Amino acid sequence: MTPILWSFRRCPYAIRARLALAASGLRVELREIVLRDKPAEFLSVSPSATVPCLVTTDGVIDESLDIMRWALGQQDPQNWLDMPASGWDWIARNDGPFKHALDRCKYATRYPQEDRSQHLADAAAYLTALDAQIEAWIFGRPTLADYALLPFVRQFAFIDKHWFDAQPWPALQDWLARFLGSGEFAAVMGKYSPWVTGQDMRIFPPKDSPR
Repeated sequence: MTPILWSFRRCPYAIRARLALAASGLRVELREIVLRDKPAEFLSVSPSATVPCLVTTDGVIDESLDIMRWALGQQDPQNWLDMPASGWDWIARNDGPFKHALDRCKYATRYPQEDRSQHLADAAAYLTALDAQIEAWIFGRPTLADYALLPFVRQFAFIDKHWFDAQPWPALQDWLARFLGSGEFAAVMGKYSPWVTGQDMRIFPPKDSPR
């Protein structure tokens, strides 16, 4: 059975799962969904009803970081898993406090009782620390930490790109710009129509995609 990846193109969690799958060299069946109209087939397999969700012969993997680890645990030609233990700390900070602040900056109308300016300051403090850590990459060369964080930094940057570009974060801004212009990013951001029952299998990444 070819593993099935349920995905949504713009979701940062789904982006990082696709990045790891593409880097591993594994191929899966991609099923793009629309979040406001989730297929019954998707809801029947995803415990959280959120993307990404990977269905394998061994079971369902319903968390993006677990999908990354699953893919790279099988094949890791670029040695993304070879990173200092502090890489997991950066990922935890990203997935916890930074994502909390990001959501309250990007979707402020959903949180009318929250202080957006405080959440912006919290996010900026995290990114200032990350900027100080980066020397081309978080640990000097590409690792899992970079690709686990980049989709979320991208999402934050485009809340107000002019403001983001004006901040004193040269290493961080260069790191993000290189990612956005990379073949790796282009390879995982192809546009697909929503999956429908009975359609032909879509293999991801496509055979002509760079690895």
